[in-house]
Amino acid sequence: MDNPLTTWLHGGPTAPWVYLLLFVLGSLLLVWRLESLSARGFEGTVLGALVMPYCSGLGNLVFVYVLIREGGPGGEVLTNAFVNNMTNLTLLLGLPALFWGLPVARRRSRARDLPRASWRSLWPADRHHQAVLTTLLAVLGFTLAVWVQGRDGWIGRAEGLLLIGLFLAWQAWHVREVLLENERREGRLLGWPLVWDIVLLALGAWLTYISIQWLVDWVLGRAHGLFSARYLGWLSGWLLVLPNAVLALYYAWRRRPEVVYTSQVGDGHICIPLCVGLYALFHPLPVPGFFQPAMAGLCLAALVHLLFMIFSGRLPRWMGAGLVAAYLAFVQQGLPR
Repeated sequence: MDNPLTTWLHGGPTAPWVYLLLFVLGSLLLVWRLESLSARGFEGTVLGALVMPYCSGLGNLVFVYVLIREGGPGGEVLTNAFVNNMTNLTLLLGLPALFWGLPVARRRSRARDLPRASWRSLWPADRHHQAVLTTLLAVLGFTLAVWVQGRDGWIGRAEGLLLIGLFLAWQAWHVREVLLENERREGRLLGWPLVWDIVLLALGAWLTYISIQWLVDWVLGRAHGLFSARYLGWLSGWLLVLPNAVLALYYAWRRRPEVVYTSQVGDGHICIPLCVGLYALFHPLPVPGFFQPAMAGLCLAALVHLLFMIFSGRLPRWMGAGLVAAYLAFVQQGLPR
């Protein structure tokens, strides 16, 4: 006779809600320890660009692992990446801007007020502002790289290796920043407290892993309805941005706009190029029909943010409302029926 607890966890009608709860608990545990790292002196932009993406984007990596293990459809990887990144760049940056504003820089000179010889002064002196601009340039470059790699209808193993290499080079640059900051602080950033944080982050990662693995298997086993394999890319994209939403709203409420930006855009780097590159490393990844407009839409969204950060150093409330409206239109037009 089956154990009632086993049935409840694995096959009962409440099982999806149990695993969704585990996913949320794991995400909150990750956010809690990230806040601890911030309190101990880690720069907000370093957390947002280096540490947070692995925590909030871990579910995306697990999703790709499950598809690689089970030979799942590669097109769903691109759908997941597109939905995840578009949600980050529109809804999850638009909502904080709409509620609190995202003033990364306090005051910026207008481009028309600058003499031609001083256009170089558009690049800010503040390092947090610099980090946001650099991260936005990276997401634009990564998206263009995937776009170019998929122009022939496939992303193969060689292209996957190139995409992973680009991601690792980007992360190595951030690791160098952390090591330099640790030297300036005389070794106070790295130590035994960091080990404790890593243990708890690993626990949160494990909760995220088991919940995502079960939920993906559950969706793949259903043939009809919204919660079915037909909508796997969309459902996984929405589910996996939940930790990002927590980070975005929490740090916007804390008036840390640079962390909001780097965490959301940095999470996009996990999907594009890392997740796409990892899948292509094991299986040829066919490019779906929406690929061209999807890449164009992501580049356009990144460019909008980049221009606002260069010329005003902030994302105003009215633009936040526009991004939320754009996301709603995106879902209405893009969700398959």
